[in-house]
Amino acid sequence: MNTRMRCAALAGTASVLVVSLSACGGVLPGGDSGSSEPTRKGNDVKIGLLLPEKEAARYEKFDYPIIKKQVAKLTEGRGSVVYANAGQDAALQDRQLAKMIDEKVDTLIVDPVDAKLIAPSVQKAKDAGIHVIAYDRLAQGPVDAYVGFDNGLVGQTQGKALVEALGDKAVKSSKVVMINGSPTDPNAAQFKESARAELADSVTIAKSYDTAAWKPQNAEANMERAISSLGASHIAGVYSANDGMAGAVVAALKKAGVTKMPPITGQDAELSAVQRILTGDQYMSVYKPYPEEAETVAEMAVRVAQGRTIEFEALAMDRTDSPTTKQIRTASVSVVALTRENIKQTVVKDGIFTVKQICTAKYAAACAEAGLK
Repeated sequence: MNTRMRCAALAGTASVLVVSLSACGGVLPGGDSGSSEPTRKGNDVKIGLLLPEKEAARYEKFDYPIIKKQVAKLTEGRGSVVYANAGQDAALQDRQLAKMIDEKVDTLIVDPVDAKLIAPSVQKAKDAGIHVIAYDRLAQGPVDAYVGFDNGLVGQTQGKALVEALGDKAVKSSKVVMINGSPTDPNAAQFKESARAELADSVTIAKSYDTAAWKPQNAEANMERAISSLGASHIAGVYSANDGMAGAVVAALKKAGVTKMPPITGQDAELSAVQRILTGDQYMSVYKPYPEEAETVAEMAVRVAQGRTIEFEALAMDRTDSPTTKQIRTASVSVVALTRENIKQTVVKDGIFTVKQICTAKYAAACAEAGLK
């Protein structure tokens, strides 16, 4: 289980900053243990970026473009990003990582398909003198840092929202189905654990399924099993770990003849999920501000590549343990429950989607009712 420790707030002067960072865990592994920083590199840094899949729209639409843009901004256009997406194939991701070692990237940002299986490849990168930052999912192996959302808070937010949506039906006789994420994703285990803790005292978790590779088709098959076992009319609510699977849950329920959906959770604030929330097919999603996460990891990757250890460490003041590595420097990003009431204040305000993108002709009436215009 992950453990986090928050360091004390840093003071404003450079001298106090150095002392404070040392008290929070010393310099980056491989850095100078004295008072001076390692030899600095200029703006001609090469950042490797390995993303895990394309099932969730966020990786191609937000993470990669934002990281690429931020690297260019921080290096006055001289830095480069070498990008690969594994398409949910752990063996392919290993080959992609090996290629980036051969290309001599300075820093490797890796969002693992399989957090455990990637550990030997992370070790090879470290042996080659490459800094490794785990992104969004905590890779095992000797990573220098981890940037991600507060996964416990994600599950807690989902579970709490589902209980609130059930209202008077939040009683032990009410049956809830849990459609969890991939068993190879450490984040999914944390989402599930925290959501279950929120649900357990209020409802009965009648069925719970882990979903191979986060694939919606697998989630739909699992939901069909739950419907067959419990009966669609006896399902009070559905915990879905993300939006892609929430869409599959809706499809399975509609196939079973359900016209008014029970409360269904999600995560990632995908466009289709926002539209389902407007129509009432999905109750909520978890909005994770991807720009903040992506910009943070890009800055960390550039700063550590340049040898700017103090600036790098100042961006990651929490600590996280993985099964292989303790006290990993961590930058945690908070999350927001996205419901019909705060679409304008979240994804629209942050520029994730425009009202025009959300409110197509099919959703015009729902948008007008929700005050989106």
